[in-house]
Amino acid sequence: MTIPSKSVPPKVWLGIALAGVVLAVLPFVLGMHGQSWVRTINFALLYVMLSLGLNIVVGFAGLLDLGYIAFYAVGAYVWAMLASPHFGLHLPFWVIIPAGLVLAAFFGAMLGAPTLKLRGDYLAIVTLGFGEIVRIFMNNLDAPINITNGPQGINRVDTFSVAGFSFGRSEQILGFRITGPEKYYYLLLLLTILIVIVCARLQNSRIGRAWEAVREDEIAAKAMGINTRNIKLLAFSMGATFGGLAGAMFASMQGFVSPESFSLTESILVLCMVVLGGMGNIPGVILGALLLSIFPEVLRAVVVPLQQATFGEVVLDPDGIRMLMFGFALVLVMIFRPAGLWPSAVRRRELARGTEGEA
Repeated sequence: MTIPSKSVPPKVWLGIALAGVVLAVLPFVLGMHGQSWVRTINFALLYVMLSLGLNIVVGFAGLLDLGYIAFYAVGAYVWAMLASPHFGLHLPFWVIIPAGLVLAAFFGAMLGAPTLKLRGDYLAIVTLGFGEIVRIFMNNLDAPINITNGPQGINRVDTFSVAGFSFGRSEQILGFRITGPEKYYYLLLLLTILIVIVCARLQNSRIGRAWEAVREDEIAAKAMGINTRNIKLLAFSMGATFGGLAGAMFASMQGFVSPESFSLTESILVLCMVVLGGMGNIPGVILGALLLSIFPEVLRAVVVPLQQATFGEVVLDPDGIRMLMFGFALVLVMIFRPAGLWPSAVRRRELARGTEGEA
């Protein structure tokens, strides 16, 4: 007896092919309107990577983390210190990236170890403090030994390069001029796809089901034989690894890092991306990250010319309008879509069951 295999519908393959074509030509289309839009997409991909990493901790394992940006900082500073004139080291990427990932995972375990018995507000406070401690350390490790160069940051950071092919400069390839941001777009897109695949595999594995069990009821999970300590530490370490990778790409792309880039506001922003898109649902998290990272630039491009044409000057600061609309959107989402814009099926059933119970 043969078991019939499930074939992928042609419409799915067609959708994948169309999405691939759109993603392939996107940087060239945006480049016609200025390289700033390509850089905006690149930063959006960085935020997608950060959101997917935080989703492992918050969405899969149900552990609130307000200091996630610390792992982003660890990855960025590892790249900056090992690939810049600061220490006179210019190591290749295949040495720096594993070092950054291992160090970020180590710091993730360090954060998870003292918080194993904490939940809710207490966990949020401890993780918030951890993120601020890392930022303050980066800001003050310039004496008596200059490790991070303090508030001045580290500049002239090497760009990502493979066998002499540098991603930071423009060049002609097959008769087409490809700029540095466009090269980084394809690199970041490849890394983002790899992270999505890893997250999807983790979610559907025994580890992912263990994270879900801990999120739903830690006591019941422990009674069923799940080692909740190791599962929590693994969630923190895995999430930190993706944050460290995003930080390394940020440092190589910017060519400069400083403690100002890793403030508490950034941690809250990444958490809002996860919550807005839909905790625990990978497509929803990607949607939330893209919306909250691209929308401010679109708003700036529309609001500033509109005010100049109407009033002759900029009356309202675009950043202020952005935060106002951002807060208003979050309030509306929490009222009408408490599970997020694109929630997971499990999360949707939980909220529906809770609503029926209240009725």
